[in-house]
Amino acid sequence: MRIELICTGDEVLTGKIVNSNFSYMSQKLEDAGLDVVWGTTVGDDRESLLQAFRLAAGRADAVIVNGGLGPTVDDLSQEIAAQAAGCELVLSEEWLARMEAFFPRRSRVMPSNNRKQAMLPASAEIIDNPIGTACGFALDIGRARFFFTPGVPRELKRMLEEQVIPRLLARSGLQSTIHLKRFHSYGLGESHVDALLAGVETLVSDGGVKLGFRAHYPQLETKLTVRGRDLDDVRAKLAPVEAEVRKRLGNFILAEDDQTLEGVVLAELASRQATLSVVESFTGPRPLRDRRRRRARRHAHRDHAGDGRGRRPGRAPHDRRHPRAERAREPRRRPRSHRVRRHDLPGDRDRGRRRLAPQPRRGRA
Repeated sequence: MRIELICTGDEVLTGKIVNSNFSYMSQKLEDAGLDVVWGTTVGDDRESLLQAFRLAAGRADAVIVNGGLGPTVDDLSQEIAAQAAGCELVLSEEWLARMEAFFPRRSRVMPSNNRKQAMLPASAEIIDNPIGTACGFALDIGRARFFFTPGVPRELKRMLEEQVIPRLLARSGLQSTIHLKRFHSYGLGESHVDALLAGVETLVSDGGVKLGFRAHYPQLETKLTVRGRDLDDVRAKLAPVEAEVRKRLGNFILAEDDQTLEGVVLAELASRQATLSVVESFTGPRPLRDRRRRRARRHAHRDHAGDGRGRRPGRAPHDRRHPRAERAREPRRRPRSHRVRRHDLPGDRDRGRRRLAPQPRRGRA
């Protein structure tokens, strides 16, 4: 089965937000043994959306459209889907009743524009969305089956896993029991591991095991996707392949499935009642000596070329012939305020200090 993913929205097309929904859908479909062949991103434009739908309908067996199911004027998926399928938009009383009950449970009043989310193509099959108001739906356009999903990530994830993937598996005729086994290794590159594990898939003759990799520096994830009639069949197929992977990778495997490097290290420390010390080095300010050397090099460069601030080439500030050095040798004159004797301060007598009082000015008698 050839699957195409279509993501809609100007904010996705222009890069204002990262299209994390596409990577999530593609990874989940791959884990289920379904191949994504094309990926398309389209803005909120009627003509562009219509062309994208028609192009996907002619080359793919199944299409997942993400986004465009909201209540605002730039949410166009229902309208363009009906146009591409050659049918009309009709009000789904079932979904409208769901929305009218959805808002009061949250002590809110349903805005009038949310009624737009209940307008679906006449031939559409409703796909449930238990945690939102965007109604998912499926319909045939040309030779392909289209599945329309909301753009809100948490709504998409639940709908994809619970509603869309089971329908795709049933449509493709693939065995529905699927298991994903993951090994996390450290210290080996992707090409090296690929060479080490060459031929492990052939241990299962019917092709029920698929080998894959995902690099996330400094680790490498090795994936085994196993399909079977039931869970016992999956386990029987996985056992010889899993044993061979462990044999070939050996101690380079540091974790499995949902384990992480940090979790494995902490678990080992806890089992031994050991402690961990962390030292930060070479990230603080540079030593004073290095700063002085850089400053001296800058002064030497300025003194050689002249810096336009009164410093002549060949004379540094510490040179006795330099004007600043001459000023530094002159005795400083104390300000007049410093020559005025201070008044009596509290506690002077107790500390045995001589009390000073301001002296009258001397003048002619």
